[in-house]
Amino acid sequence: MAEVQGGGDSGDVRPELEEDLSEVSDFLKAIGKQIKLLRERAGLTQKEFAKQVGYTESLIGAVEQGKRTPQRELLEASERILDAGGLLIVTSDDIESAKAKARVRHPEWFRGYAKLEAKAQELHCVSLYGIPGLLQTEDHARAVFSMRHPILAEEVVEERVAARMARQEILAKWPRGMFSWVIDEGVLRRPIGDWDVHKEQLRHLLRVGSTRGMVIQVLPLDRTEHAGDGGPFTLITPRGRSQMGYIEVQTSSRLITDQEEVRIMNARYGVLRAQANTPQESMTLIEKILGER
Repeated sequence: MAEVQGGGDSGDVRPELEEDLSEVSDFLKAIGKQIKLLRERAGLTQKEFAKQVGYTESLIGAVEQGKRTPQRELLEASERILDAGGLLIVTSDDIESAKAKARVRHPEWFRGYAKLEAKAQELHCVSLYGIPGLLQTEDHARAVFSMRHPILAEEVVEERVAARMARQEILAKWPRGMFSWVIDEGVLRRPIGDWDVHKEQLRHLLRVGSTRGMVIQVLPLDRTEHAGDGGPFTLITPRGRSQMGYIEVQTSSRLITDQEEVRIMNARYGVLRAQANTPQESMTLIEKILGER
């Protein structure tokens, strides 16, 4: 059984961010090699070149190794000093895109699960306390992060919102995976943000629920049996991997790989789906709640 600390939809209370270049490392290494080649062709050492462009020798070394994203000012200075013939300037737009990807959008303890989720061929989620992150609208996600305690800085809120929206790209990929959610009715009746935000969130659930390959079921409040009273959980099957379980509470989480535990979670999920409304009944209930305001 593997364990990962932290939580996915629970957010993070720590505002610090670090640079993670894993997704763009090949691109940055290529840019670094170009700068190094041009520097050596000009007969400059790293120390000499660093002095001319106005940066530290250690930073130039990191850029040439693809470990740091070069600022536009550095590219412009390098272009001029190394007589690059426009080679470095034309990469500036790509560098800006790389910098955006390099900015850490998830807290460190969530990156492991986020990477698995991005490769999910199958994902099934039981949500008892909030709208699942993959189903949240931008305004709903912003309201969720804005109400965190301790309070998050505004820039952190926006970065977390962008991260949550980026996670949803998995739902649009083709061939589409298999996705399903069992959501407690109480979640649908709590107007997080305000009623305007909540109404749009409910409309979004209706849109997702009518999409092929996406199944949303609502567990009504009047059910006398509830197989999920032990807490929410997710079953995920990444490409080329066995199915795993994922559970979280507050800012603690566990990624479960023990197949016996995963089997039990599967059985529990099957009972919950049987206890919930059918997909069509669930859409009707969401429409009913939407029409009550």
